[in-house]
Amino acid sequence: FTITGQRGTLLWHAHILWLRATVHGALVILPKLGVPYPFPTPYKEVVVVLGEWWKSDVEAVINEAMKSGLAPNVSDAHTINGHPGPISNCLSQGGFNLRVKSGKTYMLRIINAGMNEELFFKIAGHKLTVVEVDATYVKPFKTDTILIAPGQTTNVLLNAGHVTGKYLVAASPFMDAPIAVDNITATGTLHYSGTLSTTATTLTTPPPQNATPVAANFTDSLRSLNSKMFPAKVPLTVHHSLFFTIGLGVNPCATCVRGSRVVADINNVTFMMPKISLLQAHFFNISGVFTDDFPGNPPEVYNFTGTQPKNLGTMKGTRLYRLAYNSTVQLVLQDTGMIAPENHPIHLHGFNFFIVGRGLGNFNPKKDPKSFNFVDPVER
Repeated sequence: FTITGQRGTLLWHAHILWLRATVHGALVILPKLGVPYPFPTPYKEVVVVLGEWWKSDVEAVINEAMKSGLAPNVSDAHTINGHPGPISNCLSQGGFNLRVKSGKTYMLRIINAGMNEELFFKIAGHKLTVVEVDATYVKPFKTDTILIAPGQTTNVLLNAGHVTGKYLVAASPFMDAPIAVDNITATGTLHYSGTLSTTATTLTTPPPQNATPVAANFTDSLRSLNSKMFPAKVPLTVHHSLFFTIGLGVNPCATCVRGSRVVADINNVTFMMPKISLLQAHFFNISGVFTDDFPGNPPEVYNFTGTQPKNLGTMKGTRLYRLAYNSTVQLVLQDTGMIAPENHPIHLHGFNFFIVGRGLGNFNPKKDPKSFNFVDPVER
């Protein structure tokens, strides 16, 4: 098939329950022949896939969670290209090993293929120049730590600026809420050519698990390249203005051990998986599969980041919000403190979008839009 209008790094994965924990990989779309990168061409490109690993069958993990009504068990290890590194219960694992030549520049195509956890990634003694996220170019900036959420991709340039040596590569979790995560750091080695294997590895300390300033600084640094060849075409006319609250709830569950199940919801609606594909039902006009009454705003307005309602129940349904072809949508995603405040990585299939603003607390529709970035917002 022919790919048009796209280039960069993307993630592919299985779509049946938790099979995507192990059935996944990289889609590398090279620039059109004759079109250069908007940065110096790297000496070599390397795909780096970050993941999570369980000692159990991943299908058994999610099935047990469905039976219990609680969240799935956290993973037993993080991985870098399938290797956890020399962790205590797997001492024979040497880990991911990236060999480099002094003076050369490498492009790392980093992917978070994990199920749940946002990850920090850093390499001891080296700065990383971020040049692309989710297959869109960004204004290059240097950092010693990147943050990458499940499903996201980040391309960075690594300058092998030392003469010799071995340097620790680390992938560690980010969670700034009282939520259980796998706190084991995956490790690997950046190994300069000519360096003896017995050479001591230069270490680095990952950010603290709750390093919100590090995460926020990275996210705030992302800007579209917005060059003549790669402009940021931000739509300025809005046809639909939607406000989605993201949270958790608790619903009755007759088959669950505790008689209830923790669920996710958007605008207090918990999605029910249909037995027929939504697109199939739409194209073939099959009735009874979904309804088109998904609320564009939360049914109840309250202090979303303050005291939460006592009723934790949600509405259940396979509900969609219809949009006319070529419509422009402004969507505000508002996190809530239902059960516990936490990060909720969200991705949209089949479309790119611009992130024109972000902040803490409750969205203020009168004040916050004044600070929206319509010039060079990051596109994802």
